[in-house]
This record gives sequence, C-alpha cells and structure tokens, in this order.
Amino acid sequence: MAVPESKAALLEEMEKSALSLRKKLSRIPAEIAYQECLEGHVTGSRMSVANLVSYLIGWGEQVLYWHHQEAAGEEVNFPAKGFKWNELGKLAQKYYADYQHITSWPMLLVMLEENQQQLVALVNGFSDDELYHQPWYGKWTRGRMIQFNSVSPYRNASARLNVLLKALTAA
Repeated sequence: MAVPESKAALLEEMEKSALSLRKKLSRIPAEIAYQECLEGHVTGSRMSVANLVSYLIGWGEQVLYWHHQEAAGEEVNFPAKGFKWNELGKLAQKYYADYQHITSWPMLLVMLEENQQQLVALVNGFSDDELYHQPWYGKWTRGRMIQFNSVSPYRNASARLNVLLKALTAA
C-alpha cells in the first residue's frame, strides 16, 4: 500500500480503508462493543471497540475542524487546541470521552460512516494541486495530513480488530 500522492489515489485509499474497517466492525457483536477488550492508545490502558470508533470519529472531526478554521481565517490548531503532537494518547482519551454518551452501537457506526463521507466530500472540494503540490502544514501537504488522520488510523483500527475477531472466533 503506497502512500497516496494524488487526489484520485487518496480517495481510493480512503474508500478501501473504510470498506475494510466497515466489514470488520459489522462483525463486532453489540454486546461486546463497549467492553474494554483492546489495547488502548496510551501504554498500559484498555479500550472498547466503541472507544476505537470514537477515536476515528474524533480524528475525522479534527481534520474537518482544521479546514473550518482555515476557511474562517483563523489560526489552525494542530493537532488540537490544548494538545501537542507528543500528547496524542491524551487526545485519544478526549475523543473517547467526547462520544461516551453514544451508547447505541448502531448509532456510533452511523456517525463513523457520516464522518467518513464528510472527509471524502472535503477531499473532493480540493484540486490535486491543492492537495499534493504545495505544503500545507510545515513540510506536509494537505493530502498527506488528511491521509495521516483518516486512512492511517482506519488501517490501524482494522489491524486491532483483526486480533479481536480472531480471538472471538477461537473462543
């Protein structure tokens, strides 16, 4: 899986990673979705599959918010207001908390799907040049920053779910 270097490649990778993730999430029984059965984003912590989905929604919303801030002429807060890049574990825990009130597994999955569709719409709103032929944040292009915070976490989540699903079928 090469790193996308064009709008078309980014959209393809976004769709592939979302489809793979969606298939795995559809196999998670609702009765275990909120049990802490996965290694968390902070060393030594545990999280539920619902926390993992909340994390993905949180990052998706963060990417959308960066673009909202930019469009409003505001300074963009990377990675998020009050957090530094070396505090991503704390940011993950914030995302878990942001969505902990969603206790319906199907609703959480709908929210993830809607978020992914918004990210696709965001990418579709930019030209290939705007996404990949000019730096946007430091040395990183806009497309790379979107990929870092959508495709990459989706793939990581899929890998975590593979381990869980294997354990569930072995039990």
